[in-house]
Amino acid sequence: MGRIWKSGVTLLLVGMLLAGCGGNRNEVQPANPEEGTTGQQTQQGNNAQEKPGTSAGGGQNGGNEPGGVNPEPSDPALELLGKMNTDEKVGQLVLVGMDGTSGSDATRELIEKYHVGGFIFYKNNIESTKQALQLFNDLKSVNRSNPVPLWMSVDEEGGRVTRMPNEFVKVPASKKIGSKDSEELAEGIGAILGRELSGFGLNMDFAPVLDVNSNPKNPVIGDRSFGSKADVVSRLGIATMEGIREQRVVPVVKHFPGHGDTSVDSHIGLPVVNHDLTRLRKLELVPFKAAIENKAEVVMIAHLLMPKLDPDHPASFSKKVITDLLRGELGYQGVVISDDMTMGAIEKNYEIGKASVNAILAGGNIVLVGHDYAKEKTAIEALKTAVANGTISADVLDNRVYAILKLKQAYGLTDRPAAGPDVQNINRDLTKLLQKYGLR
Repeated sequence: MGRIWKSGVTLLLVGMLLAGCGGNRNEVQPANPEEGTTGQQTQQGNNAQEKPGTSAGGGQNGGNEPGGVNPEPSDPALELLGKMNTDEKVGQLVLVGMDGTSGSDATRELIEKYHVGGFIFYKNNIESTKQALQLFNDLKSVNRSNPVPLWMSVDEEGGRVTRMPNEFVKVPASKKIGSKDSEELAEGIGAILGRELSGFGLNMDFAPVLDVNSNPKNPVIGDRSFGSKADVVSRLGIATMEGIREQRVVPVVKHFPGHGDTSVDSHIGLPVVNHDLTRLRKLELVPFKAAIENKAEVVMIAHLLMPKLDPDHPASFSKKVITDLLRGELGYQGVVISDDMTMGAIEKNYEIGKASVNAILAGGNIVLVGHDYAKEKTAIEALKTAVANGTISADVLDNRVYAILKLKQAYGLTDRPAAGPDVQNINRDLTKLLQKYGLR
């Protein structure tokens, strides 16, 4: 099936080039059907539609031409890809953080020179609703010279992992949501998270957490998980994912292949998980498999060393984990993003530039570099060099970027300024929801 589809992609690419794409700055060449995960990820492009999370054929119906010939459906992502130069494509492979509460020369350079695909914001970037809205709108304004809108993202899980200003009523931790075992509650919480973000013009949430918290002494997951039972985590995680997605915000399920049974915080060091595939299939992988079946569109890969899967590489840049397990066995065809490459698990053990290149080669689409302007530039320059010397082939680059463009277009990303969230109504609705379930 995949090989047949790839042949169709090749015909579409050739047809578009003959129809006039050859005048673009960088022509899109037909993908090599034997190369890496090209078929899987390009197929995701046609599965990313106007309504996120549903399956439909891509493109528009062009109607019948004289003589009864039906034209090929248009593919806006492919057309955009053909107009992008190499630096613009490489930029889409990177999502970066920033210092401070307002734009700077560094953020301007990241946008204008490096064409980064987006930003992640942390608590130290957000002081108030007014300030945060100004920051987000300013960054998007700078990006208007680029052909692709920015990812504007946060970790907004609820509980102790929140970035929202203090004006908002606090969303409970996932453990409290899990204690009620209500999909209606979980979906409602997801919708609240999505409303908070979308009001600011944010379009990606690194949530929900799909880790099964099987280790009570886990130092990093704990109450961020819906619980210790795979079934509960699956049902409530998917419901939360759907609630976020309903608000036109991209949910990112994490931390594949499962961070629930670790004794080391990956922000500090590299956790080692000694489970084999038999164990993983019974517990850790269950929520991710369910999310994929429910059309999860972005998966975050954890910084975990899993010796029984790949003794040589952390999951975040392991081909055995990303290509063979996630994309192969589980059939995932969406966008893959690494966890933050500046975390201790990577920084203390690997060189960030090489790790970033390896993450893309392993089957990933986006490298997250959440802190330190110098490290962000190092990662980007390493990716540019890898493309220039052929370590990352033109086919692989186009494949990874195409999936990103399809997803951005499916969610209608724009760099237009946001008006701001309706804090009063969001707080009212959240309070009612929590009261209904005895959480307030």
